[in-house]
Amino acid sequence: MVFEVMKVPTTPFEGQKPGTSGLRKKVKVFVQPHYLQNFVQATFNALTPEKVKGATLVVSGDGRYFSKDAVQMSAANGVRRVWVGQNGLLSTPAVSAVIRERVGADGSKATGAFILTASHNPGGPNEDFGIKYNMENGGPAPEALTDKIFENTKTIKEYLIADELREVDISKIGVTNFSGPDGPFDVEVFDSASDYVKLMRSIFDFELIRKLLSSPKFTFCYDALHGVAGAYANRIFVEELGAQQSSLLNCTPKEDFGGGHPDPNLTYAKELVERMGLGKSNSGVEPPEFGAAADGDADRNMILGKRFFVTPSDSVAIIAANAVGAIPYFSSGLKGVA
Repeated sequence: MVFEVMKVPTTPFEGQKPGTSGLRKKVKVFVQPHYLQNFVQATFNALTPEKVKGATLVVSGDGRYFSKDAVQMSAANGVRRVWVGQNGLLSTPAVSAVIRERVGADGSKATGAFILTASHNPGGPNEDFGIKYNMENGGPAPEALTDKIFENTKTIKEYLIADELREVDISKIGVTNFSGPDGPFDVEVFDSASDYVKLMRSIFDFELIRKLLSSPKFTFCYDALHGVAGAYANRIFVEELGAQQSSLLNCTPKEDFGGGHPDPNLTYAKELVERMGLGKSNSGVEPPEFGAAADGDADRNMILGKRFFVTPSDSVAIIAANAVGAIPYFSSGLKGVA
């Protein structure tokens, strides 16, 4: 297929200065004419040419409402290929893993990523949307780059776009080839979970965890709050670790997070809180031994025990205290904790 690049005249917009969490606004702001396009173009204009021309970029996110437009602008700016998680789903940690670990069939590696997420904020037509850029090391853009992006939003006069890329079906795994002014351009839709599961296997002792989950003395519940963590939960917990499907709660990713607020805390993770015996009602059912929830883009969590809440600082402390002996990735020593 052939695509044409269009130069669309636009006017500057002075959005908020993007931080490590990127640009986050209500959907009604992003759907304004040229708003998203201006920010994406301002980001491309802030990157060095080698990070754009002929480069490989990852474009995916937590699947929230209004997540389907950034691929078009990648092609128009001379990017060689774009990797998209199936259905546009990749958690923020998984995006980092794909940037660092994934190698294309031709030996290509990603130089960065656009992550489409507003983190733990609610989604839907009247809720939040966000976009941020991660670097070649998998980490968020440093302040020097976000400063450039912000300054570019004040002076931008046009953006580049290729409408033909709307034809790509991101629900189907495979490669779609295009021909454009800068040469060939590919959109590769890949299994959202495979790279991340591979990384998890290298970090944790899956066999030891499998033994724990098979013990009749141990029960657990995992709540994805209808966020992107649901794209990994069945693959990791059920297929890899042998847990029961009934251990998973709200693990179907939804554009509006099922009408809920994907923030893993005692206020918003109501179903998990009830199941763990911390709610006001008493169902008479024995709670699981362990519970956990993730936010919309799966980069923060909440840990619960039977009828008690583990504060985040305590959960990090427990991990740090046991990391060297229990987590293969840290077998040579723990260098820092955040």
